[in-house]
This record gives sequence, C-alpha cells and structure tokens, in this order.
Amino acid sequence: MSVNAVEMESDHGAGRRGYLALWRAVPGTVVYVGVAMVLGWAAFAALISGLSAGVGLLVVVVGLAVLVVTMWVARGFAMADTGLLRLTGLPPIPEPEWDRSVDAPAGASVKRFLAPLISARYWAALVHQMIIAPAVATATFVVMVTWLGLGLGGVSYFAWRGPLERADGTTVKSGEVFSGPVQIFGGIPLDIDPSHVVLVEVLISLSVGIVALATLPWIAAGCAHLHYWPARVMLGRWKSDDLVVALREENLAREAAIRAEDRSLHRLERDLHDGPQQRLVRLQMDLAALERRIGDDDGTAALTLAAEARTQAQATLDELRALSSGVAPPLLTDRGLTAALESLAAGCPVPVTLDVEPGLDGLVGAEMARALYFVVAELLTNVVKHAGATAAGLTVRRIEPQRLMVQVDDDGRGGARPVPGHGLAGLADRVHGLHGALSVDSPDGAGTRVVVVLDLPEPGPTLNP
Repeated sequence: MSVNAVEMESDHGAGRRGYLALWRAVPGTVVYVGVAMVLGWAAFAALISGLSAGVGLLVVVVGLAVLVVTMWVARGFAMADTGLLRLTGLPPIPEPEWDRSVDAPAGASVKRFLAPLISARYWAALVHQMIIAPAVATATFVVMVTWLGLGLGGVSYFAWRGPLERADGTTVKSGEVFSGPVQIFGGIPLDIDPSHVVLVEVLISLSVGIVALATLPWIAAGCAHLHYWPARVMLGRWKSDDLVVALREENLAREAAIRAEDRSLHRLERDLHDGPQQRLVRLQMDLAALERRIGDDDGTAALTLAAEARTQAQATLDELRALSSGVAPPLLTDRGLTAALESLAAGCPVPVTLDVEPGLDGLVGAEMARALYFVVAELLTNVVKHAGATAAGLTVRRIEPQRLMVQVDDDGRGGARPVPGHGLAGLADRVHGLHGALSVDSPDGAGTRVVVVLDLPEPGPTLNP
C-alpha cells in the first residue's frame, strides 16, 4: 500500500472517529436542548418579575433587597445552565469569581449584601438568563424538534403512513388498482398502479429521514455551540477574575507574613526575657558580689564568683547566638543560603544528612533565602527540642522548573501538629507569605516529615550582547 493511500485511510479513520464522537454527544445535547427550553423560560419569568418588582419598590427601599435576591436567582440559573451544558460534551465553562471583592472589612455587611448590584458579573448573568438564553433555547428547540421529526418520521413512514387518499376522498390501500388513471401535475393522466405511488412516497420519506439522521450530529453540535459560546463569554471566567484572585491571594499572603513576623517578634521578646535577660541579671549580681569579696580580701570566694560569672556570660552568649540564627546570620548575607544551611546542619546537636540543590543561591532571592533559612532553623530547633530524634535529614531540591521543595525528616516520636498559635502554624503563615505551602506528616511513633513547596521567581529576560 502506498504512503498516500495510508494517509488517506488514516484521515478517513480520523474523520469517522470524529463523526462517531459527534453521535455520542447527540443524546446529551437533545436532553440539554429540551431542559434548556424549560429552564430558559422559567428564568425569564422569574427574573423579569423580580426585576420589575425591585424597580417598582425602590421608592420604599425594599426594592433594593428584591433586586439583590433577583441577582442571586440569576446567578443560580446561570450556574445551572453552565452545569447542564456539560451534557453536550463540550469543554466545561471555567467557574467565574462571583465574589469579586478583595477586602471584607468589619462592619461592611450592608455593602457586601448590596455588592451584586454593582457587579458586572451578576448583571451579565441577568442579561444572559433573561434575554439570550430563552431566545437561543427557543431557536435550538425548534430546530432540534424539526430535525428529529424529519429523521425519525421519515425512516418510520412506512409503518405509520396509513391509507392513501384518492382524489375523491376515498381511500386506497397498497395493491389495489385504480379504475382510472392517476392524475398529477395539473391533471396530466398517468396510468400508474397506486402501489407504485405508495412505494415512491415511502422511498422519498425514507431518503429524507436518512439524510436528516445522517446530518443530525452536526445539527446537534451547532445547537450546542449556539448555547455554549454566549454562556462562555458572559458566564465564564474573565481575565479580570484572575486579577481579583491574584490580588486576594497577595493580600492573604501579606497578612500571613505579617502574622508570622508578629509571632516571631513576640517569641523573640519572650526568649530574650526568659533567657539572656535573666542571665544578665544574674551576671550583674555575681559581679556585684565579686566586688564585695575582693574588697574583703576573700580571694577564694572571689575566684569562685568569677568562674560562675564567666559561665553565665558564656551561656548568655550561646543563647544570643541561637536567637540570632533565626533572624539573619552574617553567613547568610556573606556566603549565601547553601553555606548558611550547611552551617545549620553542622551545628545541630542531632546529626543531619544534607542534600542541597546545586546552584541554589542562584535560584532564590534575598527575601526567599532569609525566609527559608528561618524556616529550616525553626524546624531543626523543633527536632532538637521536641522530636526526641537521633537523626534528621534536610533536602532542598527543585521539583519542577519553577518550584522548590524543602523537606525536613526526623526519626523521632512524631505526633507533631500545626496547632494555631504555635510554632508550626507560624511557619505555615511565613511560608504562605511567600505564596508557598507547608504540609506536615507526623504519625505517632513514626517520626515527622515537614515539606515546604515554594514557587521560584520567573527568570528575567536576557539581553543579547
């Protein structure tokens, strides 16, 4: 078989599969067209009544509430329409952002209640369901019923045609012979057996029915598209919806970052008060006692106090170093995130296995590096303080071209939960502030795994020299 013959056969097979796919969508489209007819005119009746009542009652303010309810009814009909459109086999219409408000300040309940009246989303749904949907539904219903009638009626005409009528009103059945010639075309006599006339009628009806059924998939597809595209434009997702979502997520991320920073500052304040500050007070008292001992020429006691003071000073220094590691160590600024993470792993009392993405410092900016360092430092601190682990692992890998995964494992007691107001919840807020996600897997007695996934910044454009 030649290459051209193979290509022709392949194209023919693809066309046949496409035609069969259209046929598979016919039953759902027929059901949808019938339901859309009922739904469209029900929406028209409900919405025109609500709109008229609302406008008429505006003088007594109640009309505002009626109009708002009408908008919500339009939204309900729109959602039902787009949901039923899936019966046609066409792609689902993306869900729009009905609530387009970015902020929801306290005390704005009235404003939020009246928001549908100033939302283009709701007005588009109202216009579509009250005007466009009924008109399109009526047209497609008439076309679909006509085509089904031609197709099914034509192919079954031989079964239900009944007796033929003579010109004089009497009937003749197939097989009978006229006593005179049949007259057609303005009285031209033709000597034709009536059974032949019946046969011609049946053949013509059958031909019309076959043609109608053969073209039914395209007719059904056309009717489906007549419904789909106006709904896609007016009820589907708009570009402005994506902007609203992006702005809302940005606000949520900013609020999460602010909460995380606020918790971190409060915890730092508490740790400074409970740790270094108390040790410095103790150090001050020891130095005062040391002065008195030296004044009394008690050398042995003075040496003892000096040793205790040195111990307190060293402990204070260690605590301050530990606290500063969660803020921004000079190593992070001077040598980058990889070196800072290596220092964290080397200084952790629990042995840490480190696996870092090569070239990590080139993937993350300064803000993300600082946040990641803080998250890893806090997670390793939790491993030391709470997990009771004997070993831990730190993995930082790019899992997709623009996504980074940070994973901390330990073999401790497990049972860690991101309880609101505690460490893991604060870390989750900090990660959310970077538009990332934090997940915790910590079954009791089986260790803990914390996974952080962040979106990497898009690479900037490169300029050719």
